[in-house]
Amino acid sequence: MISTMTQYQIVTHNMDRSMQMVADDPIVERETEYYLANISDVKTIDEFLEDDRLFNYAMKASGLSDMSYAKAFMRKVLEEGTDDRDAFANRLADERYKNFAKTFNFVRYGETATSFDRAQQGVVDNYQRQTLEENEGSTNDGVRLALYFTRKAPDITNAYQILADKALAQVVYTALGLSDNFASADIDKQAAYIESHLDLEEFQDPEKLDKFMQRFSAMYDMKNGMALASSPALQLISSATNTVSIGQDLLASIQNLKFGGL
Repeated sequence: MISTMTQYQIVTHNMDRSMQMVADDPIVERETEYYLANISDVKTIDEFLEDDRLFNYAMKASGLSDMSYAKAFMRKVLEEGTDDRDAFANRLADERYKNFAKTFNFVRYGETATSFDRAQQGVVDNYQRQTLEENEGSTNDGVRLALYFTRKAPDITNAYQILADKALAQVVYTALGLSDNFASADIDKQAAYIESHLDLEEFQDPEKLDKFMQRFSAMYDMKNGMALASSPALQLISSATNTVSIGQDLLASIQNLKFGGL
């Protein structure tokens, strides 16, 4: 089995080709054609929720496939929109719901909500990227996590955004060598710890983000017992000197940290 970083680089070094392979998949192509042919005919929230193919396509594109069954919940997200500060989506920690309500903004735009590019080609692009990540995850979930983190990283401005997203949090926990118990600590203490060990602004820099993904990939492979003898990321762990150093001393100190009642 190749290392997580190697597989990740194979995908990302020619992302256009990787995405085209997904788009050419017969199932993806068929569902995409149906979506683009029909979404502009949807004028109301009821019509959107009643067409399972359209709704499920949109939900997958937003990374919400596991909530496709919860139509009453999603109706509330759509019916309240995002304009009101106290709208349902704005009160949820997971920003995927807010983004969904913005993409299909029936509250603000009514019958024209599905006519915008973000609700058409924008959704298609997200669906294909989501499919790519899921496909890669079927052989190595670390690659799925790395691709997802890379996609979301430029928008991360604080630790709470990381903690509100299970996949982002898993990447950071793994890269920092944190135990599963860390996730049970007080949320404010988790946020403070992450922000003291990561310079989140560095996620805006492609080179620094790539180094962070190398660190995550090597730690992920070590944690999951994958062979890394030939992985260049393994060298990074022992020699890294940037913001987050992952060495035996740090790992030992992390294991000895106490958070709240842990």
